[in-house]
Amino acid sequence: MTARAARFTATVVAREQLSEHLVRVVLGGAGLAGFTSTGLPDEWVGLVVPGQFQSRYYTVRSWRDGLLTLDVMVHDVGLVTEWVARDCVGDEVVVTEPKGAFVLPADATWLVLVGDLTALPAIARISEWHLARGGERTLAIHAEVPEDLSAYLPAEVLASTTWLSPPEPGHSALADVVRELDLPPGSGYFWMGGESAQMRAIRTHLMRERGLPAASYHVMGYWRSVLRRQPRSVDPGPIWRAGKAAGKSDEQIWADYDAARDD
Repeated sequence: MTARAARFTATVVAREQLSEHLVRVVLGGAGLAGFTSTGLPDEWVGLVVPGQFQSRYYTVRSWRDGLLTLDVMVHDVGLVTEWVARDCVGDEVVVTEPKGAFVLPADATWLVLVGDLTALPAIARISEWHLARGGERTLAIHAEVPEDLSAYLPAEVLASTTWLSPPEPGHSALADVVRELDLPPGSGYFWMGGESAQMRAIRTHLMRERGLPAASYHVMGYWRSVLRRQPRSVDPGPIWRAGKAAGKSDEQIWADYDAARDD
């Protein structure tokens, strides 16, 4: 039986509108006393807001001095969107223990980050992680966003960033972008996040056409391209652990994850 993830009660101590599509909430309070970061730069937590019972998952933008910062993408509708659109300072929320998946191979000489707006908080934090370690690896970022968010990323990585526009609202074309990429020579690591169908296509491309080993990439589906966007509602952690315990291959585990997202 998979143990239930630890849960922590927190209070919203600050809210900031970063852009038309991004809102930052800072959580604090005594309920976070037992919260411990994984140290992985793409770590995420489940967030349950007042009046709701279902978690939505968000990248931990930072965890510092007892304060947990989450940057929330604002949709047209959604469980968290309606809550974060108003003044939510003082509200009590619940967050789950963090999980992460970013594991850079020791021999990696390059790092490629690809994602849409939902992945931008993780891309920003991974970029900071990269710079904090000397920025020695070749870095390339491809960000598909609906507005100018160059100020959101560290200034040091902007020269390595290609900004892309979504083909239309509620859609993504990142799979086509990845298919056309020329990879640097040597060993490296892909990290990608975005619309689930696009991420499935990218994962298949990397496995079957590029022939990359599973340890050389991580691809995460955050939302589905439907009439109205929905954030990722399935925590991949339990699926990953159960798959490993059952002796499944990485490809089989990701197929299980994709099936769970489509349920």
